[in-house]
Amino acid sequence: MAEHNELGKKGEELAEKYLRNSGYEILERNWHAGKYEIDIIARDGDFLVIAEVKTRRTNNFGEPEEFVSRTKQRALIKAANIYIEKNDIDLETRFDIISVLFVGKAYTVKQIKDAFYPLV
Repeated sequence: MAEHNELGKKGEELAEKYLRNSGYEILERNWHAGKYEIDIIARDGDFLVIAEVKTRRTNNFGEPEEFVSRTKQRALIKAANIYIEKNDIDLETRFDIISVLFVGKAYTVKQIKDAFYPLV
């Protein structure tokens, strides 16, 4: 597996651990529907949380969360709608970004709740 894929996988593992330690129930990880993917789907009380994980080795070009483009946001919204309909979920949905930044062997995990909203 390519090094950047390994980094992304490690970031997702750390993000999942972070959410679990924060009391979230993890429902899915790397959930796919056709061309759409959601990194982590979790439940936080009465919220369904759709989490995009961004992992980087440096923030020289910006923080990891800054790299979730509007195109990616639209894809996550479509994927969330598919998941919600397929699983008959009746919870308020929140879109979070989890930023994982490695500095040497150390890392930081930052959660941005309500990082973006579906356009109406």
